[in-house]
Order: sequence, then structure tokens, then C-alpha cells
Amino acid sequence: MSIKTDTGLPARLRPSPNHNERQGKVCLLVLHYTGMKTADEAVRRLCDPSAEVSAHYVVEEDGGILQLVPESRRAWHAGKSFWKGERDINSRSIGIEMINPGHEHGYRPFPEAQVAAVVGLSRDICGRHGIPAAGVLAHSDVAPERKEDPGELFPWDRLAAAGIGLHVAPEPVSGGRFFQEGDSGQPVEALQSMLALYGFEMPISGTFDSRTRLAVAAFQRRHRRARVDGIADMSTITTLHRFLQEVPNLG
Repeated sequence: MSIKTDTGLPARLRPSPNHNERQGKVCLLVLHYTGMKTADEAVRRLCDPSAEVSAHYVVEEDGGILQLVPESRRAWHAGKSFWKGERDINSRSIGIEMINPGHEHGYRPFPEAQVAAVVGLSRDICGRHGIPAAGVLAHSDVAPERKEDPGELFPWDRLAAAGIGLHVAPEPVSGGRFFQEGDSGQPVEALQSMLALYGFEMPISGTFDSRTRLAVAAFQRRHRRARVDGIADMSTITTLHRFLQEVPNLG
């Protein structure tokens, strides 16, 4: 019996048993890298019942697309996560995994064929589900204390140019005042308020703690990729402020 994938793009079925019923309407798209040494190892894990992890799609380095979980079902890709008040990100999202060994196993640039396939697949998914540009996220956006993917080598500006996700030009790295872990005071409160507005779960404590550092690093991975260090320098703060000022419909 022939079974069709959800996307109209060329894709192959590789069913995973790791899914359950959704508890909400899809309004987010979350991008990941697999973070394993080989593609075969990654796909096997995403289809292994004992691993309890999955995604709707896997995009291979040559641009091939595998569908593992029907879009109508809740795949297990985001884990413990948060975005703008929502905690069950898996119920509200479609998850795309990109084959890449990640920071632990030899992180490398994403090939052109893979990026082109992600652009096409993301456009297709967002169009069918009405996912807004502000709803296209990195795994590190929704889980900054646990995850780094898809990381600073992923070309978010390329996706934004294709109408997928949001991007503003980063302020060049330069000198000037900065804030880092251990600092405290009203300027740190202001930074935390901006990070919370961006979407992170960010208590406004006025203390630059490890949660604040990891959120700053997650923002840098997407929007100020030249240096990812978790330090809120003027380049990072200016880029964050520009993003909040220029990007419409953040809610």
C-alpha cells in the first residue's frame, strides 16, 4: 500500500513509533541538528522506542528528506522547553532535524543542498499550518540551558531572506561596556526584560546568573554569530534592541 507524506515535496517515509496525541494547534516550527556521529546512527535513535525521541522530519546533507512522524501527531523533539509562556512545545510545533554531528562530534557548515531543502520544507510547513515568521525557532531558543542546536553555523539570514523566520543585521563586535555572569543592578534587569520579551523564560532578578548567560548565548547563536560567549557586550545588546524594535508581531 502506498502511503503519502504530509509534505508535497519529494520525501521518503521512515516511520518512528515515538509520538503521541497533540494537546494544541501547531503554531511553531523548531529546527535542530542531530548531534550524532553519523546519519544512520541519528535516524536509528530517532526511531528507537527506548530512546523516546523523534522528529517529524530529518533533512540529510544531500538534501534528501525523511518523514518520521505524521504532522498530526506530537513528535518528541523539543524536550523540556519554553517559549513565550508555552511549555508543551512539542504539542504546538513541527520538528525538523538536520543531519550534522554538532558541537560534540565535529560541528561543520550545513551543505548548500541541505539548506535549500530546509528552506523548501520550512516554507511548505509554514504555509500549510499558517506558522508566522516569529514562530520559526531554534532548539536553543526554546531550551537555552540544555541545547546549542542548530548553532552559529546555521544560516538564519538565508531562511529569513526566503520569508522563513526573523533576522536583523547584527551590530559589529566592538568595545564598550558589557555585562557578564556575576554582575547585578538595573542594567541587568533591563537586559533580562529584553530577553523575556524575545521569548525566553527569564525571571527579572537583576542578577546576571547562569540562566541569563545561556539565554544571551542562545540569542548570539541566531543573531550575533560572530562571537558566541554569553557576554552581553554592546554588540549583543544593540542587536537585541534592534531586533525588538524592528521585528513586527512578536507576540
